[in-house]
Amino acid sequence: MIIGQIYEKKGNLLYLCVNFMAECFNNISESSFSALLDVLLVGKSPGREGWRLLLAGLDDGQDASLRAFAAEAARKRFGNGVFIRGLVEISSWCRNNCYYCGLRRSNRFASRYRLSQEQILDCCREGARLGFGTFVLQGGEDTEQDDDWIEDLIGKLRMEFPRHAITLSVGERDGEVYRRWRDAGAGRYLLRHETRNEAHYARLHPREMDGARRRECLRTLKALGYQTGAGMMVGTPGQTWDCLLDDIAFLEELEPEMIGMGPFVPAAHTPFARHPAGSVSLTLRLIALMRLRFPDALIPATTALATLDAHGREAGILAGANVVMPNLSPLAVRGRYSIYDHKASGGSEAAEGLHRLEQDLKKIGYHISYGRGDSPGHEVGK
Repeated sequence: MIIGQIYEKKGNLLYLCVNFMAECFNNISESSFSALLDVLLVGKSPGREGWRLLLAGLDDGQDASLRAFAAEAARKRFGNGVFIRGLVEISSWCRNNCYYCGLRRSNRFASRYRLSQEQILDCCREGARLGFGTFVLQGGEDTEQDDDWIEDLIGKLRMEFPRHAITLSVGERDGEVYRRWRDAGAGRYLLRHETRNEAHYARLHPREMDGARRRECLRTLKALGYQTGAGMMVGTPGQTWDCLLDDIAFLEELEPEMIGMGPFVPAAHTPFARHPAGSVSLTLRLIALMRLRFPDALIPATTALATLDAHGREAGILAGANVVMPNLSPLAVRGRYSIYDHKASGGSEAAEGLHRLEQDLKKIGYHISYGRGDSPGHEVGK
């Protein structure tokens, strides 16, 4: 019995019958794999069951081929440069109580801090001196660093760094607040949707949080003209193949400019402290698949990859990622932004380690790309 997506031949688009029942939980045939790749390479979606096969049915050789195709797609679109973003972790206080996060408000063991505006400006000054063209301000939803405070900070950054990109990652806010921040000079916003599946979202968050609200925030950010980043954690408690398929469907609907995917890493003193970490290999497969589906996307090789695998950052780039985010935060607080255990923040994950990062990239045939690194079509002046 044939179940799945049926594709017919029209022009250059390859159509395929997917024998899903026969192949989903075994390795798929080379012909089916090639046909699914052809669909992706012409900019089309393979459909839900095609995605299922690509997520769950590849053998090691097919997986390696997928990553190679994705890396080549990234090189064709962006060259061999990897964009760098200067990450400033502005506060470890958060009003939310997400079950997986070390910064959750109920974690009385968390080491809390918040940076002043002048400390943040100093971090960005150092980043500008080092050649960063983008600053990423990331923090918990800190009620002390409120909407007005962040708007004022954006204005100061824009005045001092008129040509730099300002990226925010400070959680869910009202649409009017997002508009004010956009008017003040912020141009990008990172807000992982985490999971599109409602039951899975409820497994990861307390009742007062709402996945639909988060997705609406992302739609609002897109409508306001932000370069918008969504994404998910891989291997969180309760995640199934169908959860990941729902995630992909949401990304296809939203079409974000940035897609962040990292493996789940457990955090001490949280309800999931003893849950195993997510799969690095599955994360790399998702990076490769999203690169092929969204060839213009800015996709980071995340710190979580580097935390679980000493060569995870390089593996992410060789799977199609094209962004890294060295840490610009003050040395005194880097270890205190503990969203998960043993978070990598030194060496080539640190802003002062750019020379080492350049050497690491050179070994795999890449180099640092300085400047803003905007999403194609969103460059300054366009």
